[in-house]
Amino acid sequence: MARITAGVGCSHVPALGVAVDLGKTGEDYWKPIFDGFEWTKAWEQEARPDVVILVYNDHASAFDMKLIPTFAIGCGEAYAPADEGWGPRKVPVVEGHPDLAWHIAQSLILDEFDMTIINEMDVDHGLTVPLSMMFGQPEAWPCKVIPLAVNVVTYPPPTGNRCWALGEAIGRAVASFPEDLNVQIWGTGGMSHQLQGPRAGLINAAWDGRFLDGLVGDSDALRRIPHIEYLRETGSEGIEMVMWLIMRGALGKATRMLHRHYHVPASNTAVGHIVLEPT
Repeated sequence: MARITAGVGCSHVPALGVAVDLGKTGEDYWKPIFDGFEWTKAWEQEARPDVVILVYNDHASAFDMKLIPTFAIGCGEAYAPADEGWGPRKVPVVEGHPDLAWHIAQSLILDEFDMTIINEMDVDHGLTVPLSMMFGQPEAWPCKVIPLAVNVVTYPPPTGNRCWALGEAIGRAVASFPEDLNVQIWGTGGMSHQLQGPRAGLINAAWDGRFLDGLVGDSDALRRIPHIEYLRETGSEGIEMVMWLIMRGALGKATRMLHRHYHVPASNTAVGHIVLEPT
């Protein structure tokens, strides 16, 4: 049967993609950030996932105010990089895994999660930047990808508890798929940051550290953090961290940490990264 073998948490700051695309990763400003992903790039070459379920949020590339799904799963064959205003990133087309994606969609809906099913869409930096951080600049991405988009842009976003429970349901869905597949799940976005208003540039490294701590072990306390705490402590865009809870929920009752990295700032954002495996 298919199995989730690891979870990855990763910020998806768009400037990281720009640094990769323009060959700036070795510059003094960017090098400490990218050095923290070298362990993971080597580990991924050994881990060789067949499929990555990549939890991210769209930034008005596939969805806008006319259509705001809380949870959407991509069940298509492939997804092109989106044009976010300056042309699509010159990265490989993302290849999907329709059989597993449709299986997960069916399982989640029968498990009483009302998923939006997407067969055609472009994917923006929220999805492609984590792929670049983990895999570099290959001619083709080394695994299939199932996009799972979460609304953390327009109020109301889903609660941390609902996200954790969705992760648990994804874990059950993958375990019931009969094909032998090595599956990873990635939660992306964050960490603390605010892009506008009088608190623009806010970074709360202490809070981010406690959040990373809470992903390891057998505690599920993170699922009960209320929206207002994310807003107050981590800025208006810090709510993206609920997507990491989908990843954590999918790993089961307990985890152990394989790697961790944190750096500030990248642009005006805290960069967080963690690699976990279920125990």
